Amino acid sequence: MLKIDTHAHFLPRDWPDLAHKYGDIRFPVIHHGDDGRHRIYKDGKFFREILPKTWDPLERISDYAGFGVQVQVISTVPVMFSYWAKPHHALELHAALNDHTAAACRDYPRHYAGLGTVPLQSPRLAIQELERCMDQLGLQGVQIGSHVNDWNLDAPELFDFFQAASELGAAVLVHPWDMMGAASMPKYWLPWLVGMPAEQSRAVCCLIFGGVLERLPELKVCFAHGGGSFPYTLGRIEHGFNMRPDLVATDNPRNPREYMSRVYFDSWVADSRALRYLLDTVGTDRVMLGTDYPFPLGEQEPGAGIAALGLDEVEQARLYHGTALEWLGLPAHRFA
Repeated sequence: MLKIDTHAHFLPRDWPDLAHKYGDIRFPVIHHGDDGRHRIYKDGKFFREILPKTWDPLERISDYAGFGVQVQVISTVPVMFSYWAKPHHALELHAALNDHTAAACRDYPRHYAGLGTVPLQSPRLAIQELERCMDQLGLQGVQIGSHVNDWNLDAPELFDFFQAASELGAAVLVHPWDMMGAASMPKYWLPWLVGMPAEQSRAVCCLIFGGVLERLPELKVCFAHGGGSFPYTLGRIEHGFNMRPDLVATDNPRNPREYMSRVYFDSWVADSRALRYLLDTVGTDRVMLGTDYPFPLGEQEPGAGIAALGLDEVEQARLYHGTALEWLGLPAHRFA
């Protein structure tokens, strides 16, 4: 059965050293050590070690083939968003990343589809790069962060970008980044364990309550990490909507549960019971395989969470590839 991993991160082996070029150590840089280790530094400090499969397309193909996965939808690592940077500086980085992603998709079209990245701190430049991704590079859409500096995703400044994405038929993957609470709860990896799921809930709520999804019914949005904490607190969110519409329903009078047939979620929730609840809440046709490959916090055996549910073949097909093809706007024979 065709399996498409819609949440797989991809980086070049090397990218422009903007920290040196612009004298700003907030830009991530890559160091390839004599010891064979590859480390990303940001803010002058160690951020993450990555392996060659982060950038080597052939090693990746071999690696995930071992799990019966044939296709990855590749997107950058959120630390590269750099929304805090000057827009033209960020665009320089985004363009290099998008060129690299597109090259892998061109070289191995049966194994990769791609999502670009755009400098959302400048919606005008973001639309410009989105159009280049779709029209010139042949990518299927873009990955964006769960917020953009002080803008949540309902910010009026971002609406034109979402409208452009809708008109272009671009798939939009919302990924948590710059996690809330990082300053107040730095211990125990809490920004990643607690802040990351909360980021996704914030993003879903803002797109719903802010009326973005209402105004753009054709917008194709998927929320990574199974939507974070949103699906599991939807009852509370809906209750708040019903009991205090004066506070919650200020910009959109529709019940948030009505949008569950309009948005997508990946399957990586790290718990088979949580995945079953997600399917019961939003429906099999709104969920697609996603793993957060190749990082430790991702699904270490791609597709195992879906396989553990004992679904019938039709439901498995929907989760493994049907929903993804619909979201991406691609025919199944693209990967035959």
